[in-house]
Amino acid sequence: DVQLQASGGGLVQAGGSLTLSCATSGFAFDDAVIGWFRRAPGKDREGVSCISIVDGITHYAASVKGRFTISTDNAKNTVYLQMNNLKPEDTAVYYCAVELDEAAGCPSINWYGTMYSSGWGQGTLVTVSS
Repeated sequence: DVQLQASGGGLVQAGGSLTLSCATSGFAFDDAVIGWFRRAPGKDREGVSCISIVDGITHYAASVKGRFTISTDNAKNTVYLQMNNLKPEDTAVYYCAVELDEAAGCPSINWYGTMYSSGWGQGTLVTVSS
């Protein structure tokens, strides 16, 4: 079974930092593309970042570029999202998801459409106070 578990969310003041973790299992981690997504209150889900594990290619949404960093620990099959200089508009439930399509890259049509098809984690809430 493909499983992803996101954790690390919490309450932080504007300008603060948090690191989210996405622990994965049930698939070939080295062949996967992992994405982070978020859904803010009253808004549609959007792509935040992605990483292609095999070649290390990363991508960030314009709204988080320069503040967020995606990384992996391949030995632990875990993907991280380091979030710095957080803003109130970063408040959202954050999800990690996996795309196992060998042809998928980072970013992909499925990332832009927030339609990763291979599995989703349960989400972790990030609240940034002003």
